Amino acid sequence: MIQGRHGPSDYQQDGPAGGVYEWFQRGVKLLEEGSPAAASALLERAAQAEPESRSIREALARAQFNSRRYADAVGSFRWIVDANPAEDYAYYGLGMALWRTGDIEAAQEPLAVAVAMRPDIRHYVSALTQVRATLRAREA
Repeated sequence: MIQGRHGPSDYQQDGPAGGVYEWFQRGVKLLEEGSPAAASALLERAAQAEPESRSIREALARAQFNSRRYADAVGSFRWIVDANPAEDYAYYGLGMALWRTGDIEAAQEPLAVAVAMRPDIRHYVSALTQVRATLRAREA
């Protein structure tokens, strides 16, 4: 992950400077630069202002996941899946976040959906294979 920085100049006294689009852009940039916690704070603000935006929600879910806020990421990825059931990445993210919370059994279904939608994406297949192997090992 690339190290990033987040300076206080991005905030006004009552919150971040700019509007929702600027918050989204800065949040995505912070996420790309390796500052997921700072990105999450900015993207949460954007999601509150634009609660129906799938692009904001996806960036927020990624930021939450990357800052190890897995339960929050589950909620965000689940929102995306509910809003757009054709979103393979959201199923993958949901499965991965569930896995990280320790709910491996629940992780299997969204990962299987992601693989069914996009069997060509190796990390989807790998994640599902690992989850299923873990579940088999637990049964043995």
